[in-house]
Amino acid sequence: MATFVKAQVASLSASIIDFLTTLVCTQVFNVWYVLGSVLGTTAGGIVNFMMGRNWVFGSKERSIHLQIIKYILVWAGNLALTTAGVYLVTHYLNVNYILSKIAVSLTVGTGYNFLMQKKFVFI
Repeated sequence: MATFVKAQVASLSASIIDFLTTLVCTQVFNVWYVLGSVLGTTAGGIVNFMMGRNWVFGSKERSIHLQIIKYILVWAGNLALTTAGVYLVTHYLNVNYILSKIAVSLTVGTGYNFLMQKKFVFI
């Protein structure tokens, strides 16, 4: 249970970076919301990897390189799911992209990221 709680704290921290990056890109620099979402997801992914490796799961592998490769594979799936989800919910359901990003991120974070990190990346 402690690992799950730590993972949620790391996820929340990464999400804050993700959302701040997305909002700054879209609201300040007028970047298209899909690109802003990609940039936010990238920034959040870096934060989440470092927290996951060092604090949540406590690295069991000596080599960070293998974990980075596995994390990138999982992160690419996260990026694809999040980007597609934000686009579909925003475009087809006519929901504000910020609300879309929140809903999609929560769904992907709990249903995909935690399990993949625990069972594949940080084993």
